[in-house]
Amino acid sequence: MNGRTASGTAAPASRPRLLVLRALGLGDLLAGVPALRALRRAHPRHEIVLAAPAALAPAAEASGAVDRLLPAAAPCRAVPRTLDWTGPPPDVAVDLHGNGPPSHRLLQALTPPRLLAFAHPATPEIEGPAWHAGEHERDRWCRLLRWYGIDADPTDLLLPRPHTASPAPGAVVLHPGAGSPARCWPAERYAAVATTLRARGRRVVVTGGAAEDDLVARLAKQAALPDTDVFAGGPPFGLLSALVADARAVVSGDTGIAHLAVAHAAPTVTLFGPVPPAQWGPPALPRHIALWHGPPGDPHGARPDPALLRITPDEVLHALTRLPEGNAP
Repeated sequence: MNGRTASGTAAPASRPRLLVLRALGLGDLLAGVPALRALRRAHPRHEIVLAAPAALAPAAEASGAVDRLLPAAAPCRAVPRTLDWTGPPPDVAVDLHGNGPPSHRLLQALTPPRLLAFAHPATPEIEGPAWHAGEHERDRWCRLLRWYGIDADPTDLLLPRPHTASPAPGAVVLHPGAGSPARCWPAERYAAVATTLRARGRRVVVTGGAAEDDLVARLAKQAALPDTDVFAGGPPFGLLSALVADARAVVSGDTGIAHLAVAHAAPTVTLFGPVPPAQWGPPALPRHIALWHGPPGDPHGARPDPALLRITPDEVLHALTRLPEGNAP
């Protein structure tokens, strides 16, 4: 993408453009895929431009709903100060970033003829639907589009199978990191799960993001994992997708890889806290198990949330035995 269509050719200058703002993380993008696909169906002639972090371009392309990614990001999930938009205003702008007003105003600055967004008292000129705190993320954005007359299905979230072969088919994938310490189950507990699974004859691999090398190394050392089963440093999207798509199960906190596993119909055991699965959890299918003891807490806390710490390694191991064998196609 990056200024060109998915096929690699320049977009026609006369083609109308639709700009979507969702400058967040991988899990956020994947939770927004049903809404993005609804916009694609409703605007087949438009160039769909997604304002999101540059690293998410492969995931956006895999969705089949985005023609071009416009790099945009800000620290701590904030609204970007500006967008590097060129040419005439977008014909349609859609705020899938938040409930405003900063995200509304960022898009309003581009003067689109039509802006789809939730209502906010600070932007009374936008006559959108009301924001419901605690609503599931996939449902929220589909409801926004339905309010504007666009049919949207929150279950339309699966990605096509990766072209890359998995380096560890059938393995249990453990991912100890998350976007904040509050959502990180202790590495020692992941190591306990890994040790038991390996004693039972299961292959276990560990993944981690670009800033999680120390965490991954600590887990791998405690579980005595070989280097071939450690994927640190933020594996490329294609490799991570392949690893997840052919996994026996993915065990993680409420973070991007959990959403990626759901998108590839891989079995998951997701450890929730401090945010409940009612807001970010997987679909209610036998292949997905969400562990949650509550109550809700601070998602930006500096240490693992008490609700998360109530989950034990034995509980995770038991959940893994309850998953159906094999992956759905």
